[in-house]
Amino acid sequence: MGQQVSPPTAQVDLPPGVREARVGDAADIVRLVRALADYEREPDAAVITPELVERWLFGDDAVASALVAEVDGRVVGIAVWYRSYSTWTGVPGIYLEDLFVEPDHRGAGFGRAFLVALARIALARGYQRFEWVVLDWNTPAIEFYDALGGRPMQGWTTYRVDGERLAALGLMAVGDTPG
Repeated sequence: MGQQVSPPTAQVDLPPGVREARVGDAADIVRLVRALADYEREPDAAVITPELVERWLFGDDAVASALVAEVDGRVVGIAVWYRSYSTWTGVPGIYLEDLFVEPDHRGAGFGRAFLVALARIALARGYQRFEWVVLDWNTPAIEFYDALGGRPMQGWTTYRVDGERLAALGLMAVGDTPG
């Protein structure tokens, strides 16, 4: 595998109970992503596999990274993230794709520890932003993020093209009218 642990992250002081994910964590990452999909009311949307995690988080062409929270050697939480880039600042940032802690381990500080760790990674690398999205109905998460200094981006709406619409867009000639 190409990326075992990115050296700049290994040099950051991670909070207790949080560590950089390893390839051997792939099945736990999948388990927790599926638990997150259940929580977010989209259980069938998570089609991730350990093989995909191994390829895209730890392979030669890795595009994302993950932190895990452990209790007694068992992975109980994940933060999956990747580097973003701002053309306005000209500097990279961190985009948090998923953060999930098992319900039995919520309130133990792992969510805060993940955000602190990612902020430390961003600062150590000279990044200027740390961003994520939250479902508008997830009041506990919104209150948690607000309490830690996160602020919603007013006036912004997230867009996505996937599945058949992605395929159609990719096949569209530049002069075609969408329809």
